[in-house]
Parts: sequence; structure tokens; C-alpha cells
Amino acid sequence: MISRFVLAAGLALLMVFSGIGSYVYLGTRQSNLTAAPQEPTAASPSPGAFSLPGTLFMTQSGAIYSLSAGRFHQLTTAAGWTQLAPYPSSNLLAVKRSQLSSDVYVVNRLGRVLRRLTNNTAPSTNYDPSARHWSFYPRLSRNNKTLFMSYDKPKFGFDVPMSIWAVPLGGTIQQGRLWSIAIDYTGGDMQPLPLASGALIYTKYLYGPEGKLVSQIWITNQPEVPYGGNVLAPPAGLGHGRPLTKPEEDCAQPSLSPNGKTIAMICTHETQVSDLTLASFNGSTLGPRRSVITNQLVAQPTWAPDSSGIAYLAPAQLGQGFQLWWLPKNAYAPPAPSPVPTPIPTPGGPVSSPVPTPTPSPAPAAPVIKPVQITTNLGFDATSPMVWIT
Repeated sequence: MISRFVLAAGLALLMVFSGIGSYVYLGTRQSNLTAAPQEPTAASPSPGAFSLPGTLFMTQSGAIYSLSAGRFHQLTTAAGWTQLAPYPSSNLLAVKRSQLSSDVYVVNRLGRVLRRLTNNTAPSTNYDPSARHWSFYPRLSRNNKTLFMSYDKPKFGFDVPMSIWAVPLGGTIQQGRLWSIAIDYTGGDMQPLPLASGALIYTKYLYGPEGKLVSQIWITNQPEVPYGGNVLAPPAGLGHGRPLTKPEEDCAQPSLSPNGKTIAMICTHETQVSDLTLASFNGSTLGPRRSVITNQLVAQPTWAPDSSGIAYLAPAQLGQGFQLWWLPKNAYAPPAPSPVPTPIPTPGGPVSSPVPTPTPSPAPAAPVIKPVQITTNLGFDATSPMVWIT
């Protein structure tokens, strides 16, 4: 009887310890893909870590952060801040989202609110959904007099596409003008990019030849004439915009180089990977495309103010949070090869001696320059543009 009791107790202990052991072992084999991202300020830069010039501003989980001299600084609380853009005197435009609307603010480089530029909310006693509005992707014109943004007007019942609007800085939407006509049931037009010429580049979402939702880079040079909803394309005679990219390229998030001659963008080619693609730009058309990164989920390419490279966001592993990366200029614009040496005649030789023909030296193979991963274990907002200030 005692032996049976001892045997039962031994088996029970064996089950307990084997279960704990299996649990611990399986715990060590779990992926950390779903682990919550760290706050950027939680980690200190390692000795010898790569440091970007100037100050870079980005958002994570509704808070604005800056990166300067290799260290992150939290500028605001996590209060719905997103979608940054440059503003004069080294300040920032920023969108602040609430539950039912969003507004555009001016904040300084320390995160203090200086000015509110839109008023898209309504009293809590007003239950009309059309009384509240959303502003996204603000951007100032080159003369700093006009605020461009994606705005949810006009509304057609439950069809609420975002269109590009231009509002006098400090004015109201009633003074605004419609600059793009969104295609219904696509989400609309996003990320306006005003040019020095007065033209405007933006991202338009539409349905491609196979019925898939894709994005195109478009350009326009004048406001539009509004028309009614439930249409898939502008009526004949309306719509001044035209595409710069093809639907099958599926390109978005245009970013203009400091000299205005190159556009960086992301192009998915209707796949699950977004390439970092460059194209020359003459003010009205794009040149041949060059995809310089083809194996990452690239987002928000941002040029360095001194043209020394491009910062962008991408996961280190698919399924993880978006990290900050840096692509040096030599990776997409390598320096010119050294000139061909010209032989110099030896002094004192025969006058009639023929001068040897220069022999071109073989061009050295261009070194492979890979992007530099700046952060780990963070989770920056992939839909929020970054701002880089010197």
C-alpha cells in the first residue's frame, strides 16, 4: 500500500516538474515579434554608435520625439501627435488626433504648442458626424502663406474621401480651395508636397486595371472645381491633376531632395514589400526609376538637409516595429571614377619618339554600401512623416 502511494506521489512530482520544464523551454522558443516596442528614450546610445547630423523629429505612439547627437528626447506626451512637417524658424507642423476629429498645430522644437491652425471639433452636444472633420498631412507652401492638407470635405453620407485643400495660413476652411478631386471609396488623396513653382505633388489612391486599390504620385498646378459624389473619375473637362507614376508601380509618400531635382518615394509594385525608389524630376515629369532598396518595407523617406543621405523607417524583421534607418549618399550616388592617367614623356628622349597612347585604368568596383540601422526594439509611426532640421 505504501509503495503504491510513493509511486503515485513520484509520478505526480514528475508530471509537475516535466510540465514546468516544458513551459520554460517553450518560453525560450517564443518569438518576440509581438513584444511591445520600447520608448525611444529608454535606451542610451552605445559607444561608437552612428550619429546623424542635425535634429530629426518623428512620432511614436502619439508622442513627438527628437533625435540629436545620438540621443532621443521626448517632446510631448503620448496625446495623439502625428504627421509632422517643417515650419519656419525651426518649428514644426503637427497633427493632433482625438477620438472624433484631428487638428493642425504649430509646435516649437521643444514640443511646446505655439498655435492652433484648424478647429475641426464640435460641441459634445452635437451628434452630427458631419460637424466634425479630419485634417491630415499638413504642409506649408514655399512662400509660407498657404496651408495644404488632406481634409474630409466634401462628405457624401458614409463616403468620406480625403481631398487636398489649401487654406490661407491663419484662415478657415471656408476660405479654402479644393486642389484635388478624390476618387470615391478609396480613402482619398494624401501627403501634399507644394513646389516652388506653385504646383503641387500628392499621393492619389485609386483602383488599378485589375480592380486592386493602388496609389499613384500625381501633380497639379491649379485648384479644382468641386462636383458631386459617387463617381470614380473626374467628369470630362474637370480635373487638372495628372499622374507621374503608373498604377502598377503603386507609389506613394513622395519626398523632394534639397536641390529639387530628385524625388524619393516608396513603390510596392502591388506586393507586400515597399521599395525605396528614386527618380529625377524636372518640375513636371519624372525620369527613370531606380529602386535602391528592394528587400524592406520602407516608409517615409526623408532627405538629409545637406543631401548626405536619406533616412527612412522600416522593420528590421517583418512583423516587428518600424525602426530608423540611414542610407548614405554613396549608396545611390557613388562618386565618379578617378580620371584616366595621361602618360608624361620622359625628358631627354628622342624628339621623334611617339607619345604613348594613354591606357585607361580599369574602374575600381564600386563598394557595396548597405543601409545603417539606427534603432532597435522601437516602433515609430510608419504613416507619420519625419522632419529633419540642421
